[in-house]
Amino acid sequence: MSSAARRQILRASNGLRSAARLSSARTTPLLARHVVSGARSLSSTSNAKFVALRAFATPDAGANARYYSSKSFPAHNVISMPALSPTMTQGGIGAWQKKVGDEVVPGDVLVEIETDKAQMDFECQEEGYLAKILVDTGAKDYSVGKPIAVLVEDKNDIAAFENFTLEDAGAGGAASAPAAEKAEEKAAPAESAQAAPAATAPSSPASSSGGDRVKASPLARKTANERNLDISQIQGSGPGGRIVKEDVVNFKAPAATSTSTSAAAPAPAAAPPAAYAPKSATGDAFTDIPTSNMRRVIASRLSESKQTVPHYYVTVEINMDKISKLREVLNKASDGKYKLSVNDFIIKASALSLKKVPEVNSAWQGDFIRQYNSADISVAVATPTGLITPIVTNAESRGLADISSTVKDMATRARSGKLAPHEYQGGSFSISNLGMFGVKNFTAIINPPQSCILAIGGSSQKIVPDETKENGIAVQTVMEVTLSSDHRVVDGAIAATWLQAFKEYMENPLKMML
Repeated sequence: MSSAARRQILRASNGLRSAARLSSARTTPLLARHVVSGARSLSSTSNAKFVALRAFATPDAGANARYYSSKSFPAHNVISMPALSPTMTQGGIGAWQKKVGDEVVPGDVLVEIETDKAQMDFECQEEGYLAKILVDTGAKDYSVGKPIAVLVEDKNDIAAFENFTLEDAGAGGAASAPAAEKAEEKAAPAESAQAAPAATAPSSPASSSGGDRVKASPLARKTANERNLDISQIQGSGPGGRIVKEDVVNFKAPAATSTSTSAAAPAPAAAPPAAYAPKSATGDAFTDIPTSNMRRVIASRLSESKQTVPHYYVTVEINMDKISKLREVLNKASDGKYKLSVNDFIIKASALSLKKVPEVNSAWQGDFIRQYNSADISVAVATPTGLITPIVTNAESRGLADISSTVKDMATRARSGKLAPHEYQGGSFSISNLGMFGVKNFTAIINPPQSCILAIGGSSQKIVPDETKENGIAVQTVMEVTLSSDHRVVDGAIAATWLQAFKEYMENPLKMML
């Protein structure tokens, strides 16, 4: 479709939206529901890349809809922080790929977003000109659904947004909130006067009704969230003790008071012990490095795994002589089309072993165990921002050359933050290989909800008894592997059976090709 045709469709859509705003109050919510429903339908397509339209499907995300703000800015689209992974609630802003005044067409990369999994490109599906960047590069812990940029259809409107702010961006969605607050305050002076003694009588700062629900206006809640304030601690001045925006703006968090108050308060969550801070006569003796979203998620998930999953470990030693010879022969015959690594054989052998012992290819789900029908192998890859696990899907049915090229491609894109979410989320079994660092053996932490992870050590030479030799001994190249298993799913005998199958494939690699 040509650019002119797309613009015609966009103008027609905007005309429909404008007509909807002029319709009755009963019609407007109905149309809005249809718009959201349509957007959700579009966001469920098979396209692997997350786009701006998916913000519609996020309950707390502001829709990237066209509207007018209370300060009479020209018609514009506010682009919100997208949720680029199912677990993402906040993220960081990386480098903006567009600058103010640039034209944006569907599919253009607008900005890099640091998610809880990786650094990803955010492809915008809106069309127009970038009029304002609301959040600068480097911003951290920015909530999903909050505005990040403004697009306009007419390039001549860009100058009008020079002083546009985040508050202006929120005015379109909550423009009626301040007016509603004032209307309530003026409409019920008698109720306010009667409610005042009742509100001030108790010592509790928060006003509530219907149990523990805090009475507060939408704008007050939005402001409290932006300032990281507990709204239940704020005293309301509105009708019936309702909390309004001014109460949040003027609120000052109380400092810790008496010992008795501290004793009565619930114990806070355990904080990490204070780090040693040495003093240096020549200057600072240490550097504090801020944690990224990805690093915090890794810390949280692996801590949870180690504390809640009953790990146990089984180790076997594998003779690598036959694989080394077969790998050498295959690489010489490749004519440069591929270059197999030991890890490619390990992935293939693991997948075939999972088909042979399917109990290991399972996940704990509380009231049931999910057993997978295909071997989707997560391969741990170290990146500058942390560990990520690209997935080799259906590895049992792939050839060694296919596995090799897939792993190399995904590892390269993982290190540059170019993986799509479906390429690293999920998997049924994990492999972590530290052999290339000279590590002989180690134990790995299970990545829930998977039940097992295989830790690969380095190869080394070992003298073993050999009756076929004249001197009675032989030198073998051996490798130690350790399987970490979740005892809720995989019993010890099952883990040992799986390792026997893995050892059989590795020591007789031609069986992988049958």
